[in-house]
Amino acid sequence: MFLNYIKEFFVKKSLKNNLNNVKNEVFTSNIQTIGLLVDESNFNHSEDIVKELVSQGIAPKNIKIVVYRSKLKEKETYSLPTFGKKDISWNGGITADFLNEFTETEFDLLISYYNIETAVLMMITSKSKAKFKVGFASVDENLNRWMIDTAIENYKLFVHELFKYLKSIK
Repeated sequence: MFLNYIKEFFVKKSLKNNLNNVKNEVFTSNIQTIGLLVDESNFNHSEDIVKELVSQGIAPKNIKIVVYRSKLKEKETYSLPTFGKKDISWNGGITADFLNEFTETEFDLLISYYNIETAVLMMITSKSKAKFKVGFASVDENLNRWMIDTAIENYKLFVHELFKYLKSIK
C-alpha cells in the first residue's frame, strides 16, 4: 500500500513535467478517428458511449477505446483493452503495448471520459498524440482543450454537447 503512494507521487511528478510541455493543436478538420479513454472504476457504460458516437456519424472501426480499472481481477477477462496502475512505471512510462499504441496514435479527437483526477489516467491523456482533447471540467484544465461540465453518468448529454460544439466551429 505504501509503495502505491510512492508510485503515485512519482507519476504525478512526471505528469507535472509533461503538462509544462503541452502543445495546443488547432482544430481544423472533420472528426474521422476518435480515441476514447474511459475510467470504468465507477462507470460501466463504455459500449453505450461508443453507440452514441456511432449515432453521431463516426464509423465504429474509427473508434479506439481503452479502459482503466483501479482494481483488476487476475482471472477475469475483459471485453475491451483494460489497464491498471501496474501498466504505468514509477517514472510515468507506459509498460503495456496496447497502451503505447493508443498514446502514439494521432487521433483527430481524444475523449478523456473520467471526472476524477487519477494520475494514471491523466498521464495517458497528456502523453496522447491526439490532435484535439476533450474531457470533463472537473479534471485539470491543462490536459484538455475543451471541458464539458456534465455528470459522468450522463454520457448521452456529454456526446450531444461535444458534437454540438464541434459542428459550430466547422
